[in-house]
Amino acid sequence: MKKRIKPISILLIAVLFSSCATVLGGEITDHQKRKPLDGEPQRDVRVVALVADIILFWPFAVVDFATGAIYKPE
Repeated sequence: MKKRIKPISILLIAVLFSSCATVLGGEITDHQKRKPLDGEPQRDVRVVALVADIILFWPFAVVDFATGAIYKPE
């Protein structure tokens, strides 16, 4: 029974913390939503949220990038 609990708990943690920046990042600002125009500086990425997305369940990193939550607010 104990051998089944460990994979199930890892999967549950991965699902709960997926899209870390979207879930835990707070309100998304206009700066995070829009792409920078030519000549504007690039947006900075929240490194901790990106690493957490990659380690826990990498497909949900797409959600963070799509919503703009992965970028640091200005």
